[in-house]
Amino acid sequence: MEPDSDKFWYVHSCDLDVGIQVKIGTLDGKREKPNYEALLKNPLLKYSGLYQPGCSDLYVSCQVYSDDRELTLPVRTSYKPFSARWNWNEWLTLPLRFSDLPRNAVLALTIYDTYGPRRNEPIGGTTISFFGKHGVFRQGIHDLRVWPNRIADHILTPGKGQDHGKDQMQRLAKLAKKHRNGQMMKVDWLDRLTFREIELINEQEKRSSNSMYLIVEFPRVEHEGVIYSIVWWERGGDIEYEHRTFGNMVRIPDPEIELENLQEAKHHRLARSLRSGVTDRDLKPNATIRDNLHTIMEYPPTKQLTSDEQDMVWKYRFYLSTQKKVLTKFLKCVNWKLSGEAKQAIELLGRWVPPDADDALELLGPGFTHPDVRRYAVERLSIASDEDLLLYLLQLVQALKYEALDNVDMSLCDVSHYSSANDTSADTCHTEERSPDDSMQVKLCESTGSTGGDLTQSISSSLEESEAATIQRSPSSSLLAEPDSSDPSATAPDSSVLPELAEMDAELDLASFLIHRATRNPTLANYLYWYLLVECEDQEAGLKHDAKVREMYMWVLQRFKLALQQGSREARASRCMLTRQHHFIDQLVALVKTVARESGNRMRKIEKLQTLLADSENFKINFANFDHLALPLDCEVIVTGIVPERATLFKSALEPFRLTFNTVSGGEYIAIFKHGDDLRQDQLIIQIITLMDRLLRRENLDLRLTPYKVLATSSKHGFVQFIESYAVADVLRTEGGIQSFFRKHAPSETGPYGIAAEVMDTYIKSCAGYCVITYLLGIGDRHLDNLLLTRNGNLFHIDFGYILGRDPKPLPPPMKLSKEMVEGMGGAQSEHYHEFRKLCYTAFHQLRRHANLILNLFSLMVDANVPDIALEPDKTVKKVEDKFRLDLSDEEAVSYMQGLIDDSVNAVVAVVVEQLHKFAQYIRK
Repeated sequence: MEPDSDKFWYVHSCDLDVGIQVKIGTLDGKREKPNYEALLKNPLLKYSGLYQPGCSDLYVSCQVYSDDRELTLPVRTSYKPFSARWNWNEWLTLPLRFSDLPRNAVLALTIYDTYGPRRNEPIGGTTISFFGKHGVFRQGIHDLRVWPNRIADHILTPGKGQDHGKDQMQRLAKLAKKHRNGQMMKVDWLDRLTFREIELINEQEKRSSNSMYLIVEFPRVEHEGVIYSIVWWERGGDIEYEHRTFGNMVRIPDPEIELENLQEAKHHRLARSLRSGVTDRDLKPNATIRDNLHTIMEYPPTKQLTSDEQDMVWKYRFYLSTQKKVLTKFLKCVNWKLSGEAKQAIELLGRWVPPDADDALELLGPGFTHPDVRRYAVERLSIASDEDLLLYLLQLVQALKYEALDNVDMSLCDVSHYSSANDTSADTCHTEERSPDDSMQVKLCESTGSTGGDLTQSISSSLEESEAATIQRSPSSSLLAEPDSSDPSATAPDSSVLPELAEMDAELDLASFLIHRATRNPTLANYLYWYLLVECEDQEAGLKHDAKVREMYMWVLQRFKLALQQGSREARASRCMLTRQHHFIDQLVALVKTVARESGNRMRKIEKLQTLLADSENFKINFANFDHLALPLDCEVIVTGIVPERATLFKSALEPFRLTFNTVSGGEYIAIFKHGDDLRQDQLIIQIITLMDRLLRRENLDLRLTPYKVLATSSKHGFVQFIESYAVADVLRTEGGIQSFFRKHAPSETGPYGIAAEVMDTYIKSCAGYCVITYLLGIGDRHLDNLLLTRNGNLFHIDFGYILGRDPKPLPPPMKLSKEMVEGMGGAQSEHYHEFRKLCYTAFHQLRRHANLILNLFSLMVDANVPDIALEPDKTVKKVEDKFRLDLSDEEAVSYMQGLIDDSVNAVVAVVVEQLHKFAQYIRK
């Protein structure tokens, strides 16, 4: 029967001259052994199946009853030895036909075990009727409760008890039956989750009931692909009856549902008509309305305004136009589907006091789709410095998803405005470099009408051809050459050109703006390239990534590479450097895979790694000595090779590489390369920590944070900066305490506790900073192995696999502040601990002032493929907002932070979990 069919197919049982079959499935549950008193009374129990190893050899006997009369002889399962569980999985044919089956027939099943010579003892019994209460023969699988130490009886051993609302299994079975019969609406994704949860509930109910359950299955009748129900014949049973698909729910059509409310629409148009604009210009709010407007101004960006609040903001829009913080709330009040209202809003947008670049980020979110509004946001971003733009770059790349995709695609061939304003001279060397990409641009412009796989294949092949050509023809020595002062194309734009560039920024869409700024700054170009490249990857199943969005990112990446190729000399050098970086990463991944295939222990793999690094013939690059290369992780670091003898593998499941690079300055730079790990979540958290550190420093609050660098070069690999440090757990194990560690590495006779004062100060400040930040970001899985400590006193966190409140441990404290960390400050009564608490209050207060910026950044990440955000994207921003407690005043926020610190220090469960973690680490080692 088709799932959406409105017909009920059935056959009368009296018309079926076929034998009845029942499948005996699995027996779940544990048998209780008799107590010593029973053994003393009957010593033969010791030789029963209860005491044999594994599962005893049980069998099931079936018999049909009606009105306390036996209708058949018993039929039993064949012998079957069991090892781990009782599973017969056997169809039994009863000596009875469907046509001979009475309406009240009951199937009695008794489970027997061997009990002494030629004796069998009943383990338990259960019964089930063949027909349901509506006279339909049962079909499918049923869980029957087994009554211990009883022979099956239809009165004393019912397999399915009365449903009084307490038996979850019975209730859920009825709901599942309604779902199968089409009496409930079917939603595929929700059904899968629900039935998985039902299975878990059934398993839990079985374990908690201490009863045994026998699974039996009744056959289904199918003819020519149609499933029939077997119905007991009764007089008048064939009268047609309208089947209600949704049970007893009565559906009444409402012709006005989801239609526009004409009264509200009329009020809206009258309140926002062009005529009212003349009178609204001079409106001034009274004291009450002014207070209400001030309250609206303080709302966080996630707060949804009511219709009355929206009307109030619109009515006093001219009065509020001097308040830059209210602009985003005003734009949320506009109905952009009404052309007249949208026109008024755009006109007022030009006269509004310009907001800061931080606040303009909200206008790039999914809630603002009007092109003029998004261009205005880009115009406000143009005032941000490259340093600030770099802090938001990760989110700005994600914001490209909310751009009008058609506009992004159509501007592919227009790259002329990316060239430097005064780059007019042609250089023969760079002219030759430009030719492959010029031909590639022509091919791409000709294929702008293609879609789907052809488009993706076209871009991918063009990228590969261009990169291969660049590697073959570009001498590495010229890639990092300093601009020649005699070459006008190599010099930066002079002051007369800057206003023209700023005006150009204001006219660009977001993609063009990012490309324009990146072509003028190698650091921006480096990170923009890798952010875009990761988004262009084919995502694994289960991660949401629209094919059109991926194609859009490929278009933007290609536009960016063309803009670099046709830009200034510095831009062309960046283009070549990015190509060489990509080639270097590809060879490094090949190296990782080669080492992973090596059999043996970790030391054997380390030897293999060092051998491969030292041998210049194994790969297409000499890892030990190559031409100057800007490290993708930190493009300001120019490296020349990897030191083979210092390369090693960490002791972890993925065995990441620790690589020591030689730099052009004669120093060393240590980085970790991880393969098989998605670093985008760590990359996001480190970016937010870097931003918070910058915000606190602007308020003259340096908490000595250590925002090390993280770069995901793919969804499967990436770089992490290595900081020379020690895990706090190792410090406590080897030195006995944090202060002993500091006295060993930074002793001072005049400092507190015999420790250098600056080291102690750094420790206290970094503890305060990370306690507040990890609380705000909901960092989970905190233990003393992912808290690191440097010799200079810097404490910092690593491994951000759990964020936004997720934690694998039960009842985690609000922040990681253990007793050992407090003792490192001198104890709970020390002056340094009180200073730590004051720093926590100050940091929390300062970061609350910038909560809107942080919330705006997270709102742009809701559609990113970051694991913990992808779980509940609609709740991401709300989780962060709840941590800030914006509903509290400054004084209340200080009291709240005091409570969090006290709860964290006194958390008992955290101490127990930490000890269990230590034990697990000890066992693992």
